[in-house]
Amino acid sequence: MDSLTQIVLGAACGEIALGKKIGNKAILFGAIGGTIPDLDVILGNLFYNNQIDQTAFHRGFMHSILFAIIASLVIGFIVFELYNSGKRKGTTTIKDWIWLFFLSIFTHPILDSFTPYGTQLFLPFTDYRVAFNNISVVDLMYTLPFLFCMIGTMFFKRTNPKRIKWTKAGIYISSFYMLLTIGNKLYMDTVFKKSFQEADISFSRFSAQPTIGNNILWYSVAETDGNYHVGFYSLLDTGNRMDTIYTISKNHELLNIEHPDIKTLRWFSNQYFRFFKRDSSDRIEYIDLRYPFLNPKNPNSALFTFPLIKKGDRYDISSFRDRKIDSTGFQNFWERLKGV
Repeated sequence: MDSLTQIVLGAACGEIALGKKIGNKAILFGAIGGTIPDLDVILGNLFYNNQIDQTAFHRGFMHSILFAIIASLVIGFIVFELYNSGKRKGTTTIKDWIWLFFLSIFTHPILDSFTPYGTQLFLPFTDYRVAFNNISVVDLMYTLPFLFCMIGTMFFKRTNPKRIKWTKAGIYISSFYMLLTIGNKLYMDTVFKKSFQEADISFSRFSAQPTIGNNILWYSVAETDGNYHVGFYSLLDTGNRMDTIYTISKNHELLNIEHPDIKTLRWFSNQYFRFFKRDSSDRIEYIDLRYPFLNPKNPNSALFTFPLIKKGDRYDISSFRDRKIDSTGFQNFWERLKGV
């Protein structure tokens, strides 16, 4: 999920692990631990000059369970050695610090795995991307109550039992909301599946996920031999089926889908992809169809659109500034969220 959410979750883990011993410093160190896996964005930019490689690197090994174990041992030992001196000597143990960093680092990829992006939890043993698709990468309904509780925690002394009560309240509220999104996911899968079936669409597979920033408006894509069929459904809709289903061609013949870079993008998007030629130029765009349209009325306004350029034998992603923004997108998105 987004960085703020991971900071808040990491802060809660820090408080659980060491709050009674070091107070608000535990929240700070937990917040730091919660951001560590996302440093792969910076490292990816340092290691690779190709944006396809950078995209594949994110949520890779630094989001794995193995990394959480190794990193917590190493970082916990280092921080303990630096912290355990002077007046602070003997106030904490190395086990305390390992536990703090394990909780804050481990919970980061676990939380990410509930989003549609996909998280490689089991690297280096498999590059399978775990994605339960029940919550958006950004969802303020999950984050804000949790954030409020953690801010409240900071106003009490470390020995005050209200600290742990506020922290647990944040964990319980956010976890309850997460459970609601899982239930919503199960319901939405049923709605979309029946909608496609009643439209006489014999799909080989389909995927459904919430649109950005909310758990009310959902999007689904179903795959057939030559096309994809996509649509939206809002919890505020009066009916119990999708109102409109768009059929869009795959256009897989526009590029060699066996090219190594294209295969990387295919893996990234779980094979839900199409090519699109936006204008009379030769530029081809790779569209990841796991993610919804910015404008529910415009199938070519997908959130994850990669303008491709050829550099020698390789493909790369050109600047996103080259994209044309659909000016009516947000208005149509808001109107669709309110239901039909």
